[in-house]
Amino acid sequence: MGFSVGALRGGEQPQRGIVDHRLARRMLINQVRLGRISRTEVCDAHPELIRAARNVGTETAAECPICEESKLSIVTYVFGHRLPASGKCVSTAKEIRDLRRMLRKYGGEMTAYVVEACPECRWHHLLRIIPV
Repeated sequence: MGFSVGALRGGEQPQRGIVDHRLARRMLINQVRLGRISRTEVCDAHPELIRAARNVGTETAAECPICEESKLSIVTYVFGHRLPASGKCVSTAKEIRDLRRMLRKYGGEMTAYVVEACPECRWHHLLRIIPV
């Protein structure tokens, strides 16, 4: 993504884009497999994230890369204008559309954080940050 002269001088707002954390994920998994990072250091998901992964998360076909016993779940949290400080956990495309509608009506920006979590071993990783 390039920046125009106006954006560098503060005259234009740069476009918000998706931030993908796949390379960091791959590096972390490799470090655990090589024994450089202990499993207890990466299997420390907050209880609320694990609860959300079990109850409202979207189960994937991918196995957990750490325990290799359970399927991963995807959980999406949205933070932004007119939302609680703790964010809002969304589980359907309809909820995201409703949030976008609210954004258009009241203004402001929202950002979605897509996290994968293993409900069994409590491993988790931020996959993407997406402007809504």
